[in-house]
Amino acid sequence: MLSPSARQAAADQLWAAERDRMPVEPLTTSFPEIDVVDAYEIQLLNIARQRDAGAGVYGHKVGLSSLVMQQMMGVDEPDYGHLLDSMVLTEGTPVPTDRYCYPRIEVEIAYVLGDTLPGEGCTEDDVLAATEFLAPSIELIDSRITDWRIGLADTIADNASSAGVVLGAARVAPRDLDPPDIDAVLFQDGAEVARGNTSAVLGNPTTAVAWLARTVASFGVKLEAGHVILPGSCTRAFDVRAGSTFRAEFAGLGSVALTFTGGDQ
Repeated sequence: MLSPSARQAAADQLWAAERDRMPVEPLTTSFPEIDVVDAYEIQLLNIARQRDAGAGVYGHKVGLSSLVMQQMMGVDEPDYGHLLDSMVLTEGTPVPTDRYCYPRIEVEIAYVLGDTLPGEGCTEDDVLAATEFLAPSIELIDSRITDWRIGLADTIADNASSAGVVLGAARVAPRDLDPPDIDAVLFQDGAEVARGNTSAVLGNPTTAVAWLARTVASFGVKLEAGHVILPGSCTRAFDVRAGSTFRAEFAGLGSVALTFTGGDQ
């Protein structure tokens, strides 16, 4: 476990890396005693710094929600990060790639809460009852760690590699869909590049949201009405390059698209 000063030093490194778009060496190398508790505390230090600068909490995201990713990281449960309103992207507005270090996209359904979820003891039924609607989404992820050479503590400290989120126009109540079995297709520049299904997310993405509500409760945090919750990706992540357009289509849930450019717009 790290001292408070070491946690602050690690947070400062990640803050500067994101600000300057200059990735740093893995924290697991620079701070070999770092553990998961340290990593979440480091994440919270930088979230607090962003909130002090005026950012608001838009929601949360679940990471490592597929069995393959958990096995790769050597863990048996997901992790999570914060979504801030400063991360919200808009369909039709190109995203400059040079704002990020190593941008990638993931294909997800979004849960938009109409009611605040209970914390400890939150169930899948609670999630479905509190969800106002589902929406198609693309998550933009990024790593402030050099070449994505991340261990579990690295990605947790780096806000679960969060960078941005865009929602498509569709709004569908969860009772009108089958959240554990929604097919998704991803297109890059008009060509199909991946197919997936929401069952890739812990067998049921609603399970991931319930896990998140229970987990953040131990930090005194609630998933509140109005929050957007991303449970995890239906497909593998795809690297972003300037000039590309990604479009994700979800059976019964519509589509969402995001275009990338090479510089500030």
